[in-house]
Amino acid sequence: MSHSIPTSIGSAGSYHYFAVLTACVTFLLIVAGALVTGNEAGLSVPDWPLSYGSLNPPWEGNIRYEHGHRLVAAFVGLLTIALAVWVWKKEPRRPVRKLGWIALGVVVAQGILGGVTVLWYLPAPISVLHACLAQTFFCLVVSLAWLSSPVWARRHQDASYSLPLNRLAMAAAGAIYLQLLLGAIFRHTQSGILPHLLGALLVTLLAGWLIARVFRSPRASSVLTGAATLLGVLLALQLLLGLASWLLRLATADAVQPQFPVVAVTTAHVAVGALILAASVILALQSWRVRSEESRAESRTPAIPVNP
Repeated sequence: MSHSIPTSIGSAGSYHYFAVLTACVTFLLIVAGALVTGNEAGLSVPDWPLSYGSLNPPWEGNIRYEHGHRLVAAFVGLLTIALAVWVWKKEPRRPVRKLGWIALGVVVAQGILGGVTVLWYLPAPISVLHACLAQTFFCLVVSLAWLSSPVWARRHQDASYSLPLNRLAMAAAGAIYLQLLLGAIFRHTQSGILPHLLGALLVTLLAGWLIARVFRSPRASSVLTGAATLLGVLLALQLLLGLASWLLRLATADAVQPQFPVVAVTTAHVAVGALILAASVILALQSWRVRSEESRAESRTPAIPVNP
């Protein structure tokens, strides 16, 4: 079985910490976006790309959430341009170089979608797409950071279970992304919560199966067990935040919204969801890494001659 991303990182390590920085700022951008939605501040600034025709409007009311979100987004855009160029210059692996350009394309599309969201008065489909593209971009920069890390370059010696684990990890990451999509639909359309609850059940089952699979293996590397532990802790926290968010909404149903506790818990729910997706992407990449080494080892094994 062939794999499209070679495991040798060459000089790619030079941009690793910059990719980590970009991923961290992107996480802050997701939090800032959740604050905009939670505080119903999406139309507090009616024009785009400027804010009230200015680069520095008055920081008052909900303007601070929307304009702050725009400033962080612009910073992420600048970081991504630098990262894409850096990856293109230093990265010896062609698929990873393409990943850098894809990340740049996605962040440009995300900026345009953000503007369309404002100028078209928050159409729900565009808002949902904007939220999901943010998670997609986060996955891309997390992948760039992981693929350029010393951990990725290290050799690993897991065998026999790696292929099914890789498939399970990819299925879990896909289910988590689907769950974030369902959450965005629920937040932006106020549709029923049942699909989101069913998605939570699916994610819990798949992630629980994946974590158990990693820990049942006596040869699991510390990288895989560490990522699985992180995924389990984040998943437990996310379930508690989801329950708290639902109970707070019920308790404040007759109050004037947005209420601070609801905004705080909902924002934390979105943020932890992004971290869960990142952990699942790392697990999928790392299990793919193990499988890649296994394939190369198999290809190097000389064929046993058959006696005449």
